[in-house]
Amino acid sequence: MEVPKDPAAPAESGGAAAGSPPAPARKKTKVVISDLHLGKGRLLSDGGINHLEEFYYGDKLAEFFHYYTSGAFTDCDVELIINGDFLNFLQVDYHGHYLTVLTEGICVSILKSIVDGHRRVFQALANFAKSPGNTITYIVGNHDQPMLWPACRDYLNQVVGTTIRFKNIVYFVDGIHIEHGHMHEAANRIDPRRFFLKRDLVEPILNLPFGSHFFIELVLKIKRKYPFVDKIRPFNRMVRWAFFNETWMTFKSAIELAAYLCKTLFVRDPRRQITFKQLAQIVLESAIFPDLGGSARKVLQDERVFTVIFGHSHVYQYRQWGEGKEYFNTGTWTEITSLDVVSLGKITKLTYVLIEYPPEEGARPRCRLKEWHGYHRIEEDVAVS
Repeated sequence: MEVPKDPAAPAESGGAAAGSPPAPARKKTKVVISDLHLGKGRLLSDGGINHLEEFYYGDKLAEFFHYYTSGAFTDCDVELIINGDFLNFLQVDYHGHYLTVLTEGICVSILKSIVDGHRRVFQALANFAKSPGNTITYIVGNHDQPMLWPACRDYLNQVVGTTIRFKNIVYFVDGIHIEHGHMHEAANRIDPRRFFLKRDLVEPILNLPFGSHFFIELVLKIKRKYPFVDKIRPFNRMVRWAFFNETWMTFKSAIELAAYLCKTLFVRDPRRQITFKQLAQIVLESAIFPDLGGSARKVLQDERVFTVIFGHSHVYQYRQWGEGKEYFNTGTWTEITSLDVVSLGKITKLTYVLIEYPPEEGARPRCRLKEWHGYHRIEEDVAVS
């Protein structure tokens, strides 16, 4: 963007006047969000409520994008970093069915239904991208794994009107390691050497991790009756509560879980191959809200890294180890129900990480965990699922 001239300066025929000071460098800022889980929208085509939609803050997200193109950020280069699970492909049906066989064409169709369900959000994202100097980086998570398909990337680029920088697993910039976090959990780890399955198949499909199969084939059945089941923490307290208050549901779910694990081990399926050792590791590590602090600490052992930013766990966090080694978790923009006494009840914090660059050349960028409140409004719809 051209820098405005000083009205008092003499007219120039071309180039800067000899001895004139150089134009000031534009400020740089990055914002990191994750785990918004956009589905096909709160309202279905027949006017009914979509009970599997988890994202209720489209207006506030649109305001968020606008805020970082206006005011103090008008003449600032802002990079929006979407750190995984921005889109929730796992909870969007394809012609009434929830699939684990995800071809490129099916994924594009699901992506279009998500865009249709959140038109204002994507229009606001497009407006953000139009602002001079603004860029978008998209790191793929486990719920939006279909964004590995080239056709899905092309369609989102078309919707937003810019070329998004896609990162399959990690984005490393200026000493900051940004990663969704699912690669540090056995159940949701994706094989980086085999993103797609092709052998003995009519056409390639996504190589989904065990956690995605488990979610679609088992958890979704429970969520149709209990939509909140995977939104409660600590999970072990919910299980104890359910044992006494929803005894039959708990017993039935336990039987279905045992049957599912046996089927996974002993029934051959070209869509997935898992050994007993791998399954044992998944069971031992299993947690609805995994703590990624240990993984962050290992990444920070690399002398090139001074900050790690994860998502995935849905729990916002900040930790510091040693001098100048920091870990941030961006949390989620979806509702969480806490059974902890200190935070009992529903929790919704629209948290993100702001990365600011000091004006001094070569100075280390500073990260801060922030909460977005949105613009002031007198009233708004209550989200009822």
